[in-house]
Amino acid sequence: MAPSSKANKKAAGDVAAWMFNVVTSVGIIIVNKALMANYGFFFATTLTGMHFVTTTLMTIVLRWLGIIQASHLPLLDLLKFVLCANFSIVGMNISLMWNSVGFYQIAKLSMIPVSCLLEVSFDKIRYSRDTKLSIVVVLLGVAVCTVTDVSVNTKGFIAAFVAVWSTALQQYYVHYLQRKYSLSSFNLLGHTAPVQAGSLLLLGPLVDYWLTNKRIDHFDFTFSSSAFIILSCTIAIGTNLSQFICIGRFTAVSFQVIGHMKTILVLVLGFLFFGKEGLNIQVVVGMLIAVCGMIWYGNASSKPGGKERRSHSIKHGSDSSQADDKV
Repeated sequence: MAPSSKANKKAAGDVAAWMFNVVTSVGIIIVNKALMANYGFFFATTLTGMHFVTTTLMTIVLRWLGIIQASHLPLLDLLKFVLCANFSIVGMNISLMWNSVGFYQIAKLSMIPVSCLLEVSFDKIRYSRDTKLSIVVVLLGVAVCTVTDVSVNTKGFIAAFVAVWSTALQQYYVHYLQRKYSLSSFNLLGHTAPVQAGSLLLLGPLVDYWLTNKRIDHFDFTFSSSAFIILSCTIAIGTNLSQFICIGRFTAVSFQVIGHMKTILVLVLGFLFFGKEGLNIQVVVGMLIAVCGMIWYGNASSKPGGKERRSHSIKHGSDSSQADDKV
């Protein structure tokens, strides 16, 4: 295959992966908000466990069809990943509950510099000046869009700290494990989803009761609420898979930077659905700054020296984007 044709194919795959992630991520946010606002289903951790149950069923079907091939992931690496992922889920739920919206958004923004630190420390990645500045511009734009009141308390800060670091580590591990063990996104999900499903379904009701003082066994599962739960679980299959595909094809940092496009899209959809209340000059300016930063980041990181590895810390496996192309 000619180099230009191969590059075009990869670019098309990259765009498709991002679109898949954006559509499923925004879709699940809308469905979950409706589920909580209209039916009072506030059991977020247990719901995430349900999401991984349906994702596990998807991987079982794909393995039966022969799409997922046999692969190996050491137990210790699997447990490390699941521990980080579960702390991320619970930490984010607690952070949202204990912190103001403004501080919660600042904590989410801090995941980008934390992810950069992990890549610099573990993968010996070196960023050019333009790449660093473009990340700052993205952070500034999203902050202008989303950060309003900011109040901090001790327990909220601890929850945010745990959530940010565990999320950054979980996303780093996705890229790391795919490269080290030559795992496709489907293969990695096949290993991790069952363990996450079991652990979250076991701990979820206890965590949700601690956070909401409500018991899930007392919830009124009507036909409508059950339909929304099933819809949420169905969309979650795509959300979980697309996250693994995107981080595998790119990096955790790129996933975070361009992923803020979802934040902007949610704001725009809020304006379309709820009118001018969700949009003002501050939000518009923030959107423009963030989009400019994302375009700058894409150009800067793709240039020679924009983002390069100083030494090869991972000696096994192949590039995960190649593994995805095989699936």
